[in-house]
Amino acid sequence: MVLRRIDNQRDVKTSGAVGSGKQRINEMIRVPQVRLLSVEGDQLGIINTAEALNKARVMGLDLVEIATDSKPPVCRIMDYGKYRYQQKKKQTKQHTHQSKTKEVWLHPKTGEHDILVKAAKAKEFLLSKDRVQITVKFKGRELAHMEEGAKVLNRMISVLEDVGKIESLPKKANKQIVCTIAPK
Repeated sequence: MVLRRIDNQRDVKTSGAVGSGKQRINEMIRVPQVRLLSVEGDQLGIINTAEALNKARVMGLDLVEIATDSKPPVCRIMDYGKYRYQQKKKQTKQHTHQSKTKEVWLHPKTGEHDILVKAAKAKEFLLSKDRVQITVKFKGRELAHMEEGAKVLNRMISVLEDVGKIESLPKKANKQIVCTIAPK
């Protein structure tokens, strides 16, 4: 890529295709006449390319071909560097957070402090827009006391209710109780 200084203000690409491969700027526009648009988007009429380029240089901006298929091609006076920056910014804004489901495991005998530690981690997940699945797992004789697991689960839900809402109510499945909490 060759960079050439124009009007001692800014570097402009002069070799290869720019943007999508069809967009040309400044000296790359080789047609004799262009339909010129001002910075605000007003039509200035059909003008010789050299004259349009001079108008752009006087303003300290670039002449950018925006419609190559029309006769004559439509060109606009704009700050091409700023335009490309805004296009890149729009592309990066399109990426949004993909919501994931994180899981927190508990047992009926989980202590109060351990519940608070796991609740703090679940809060982090909810604040980063992830769903949290709380699972209370039972082993052996713990299955005879499902109400103890329900108490632990309800304690966890009460700690998280300020940052999340219950998406699916607690359900018993095999040897566990499962509940899903979504961010508010």
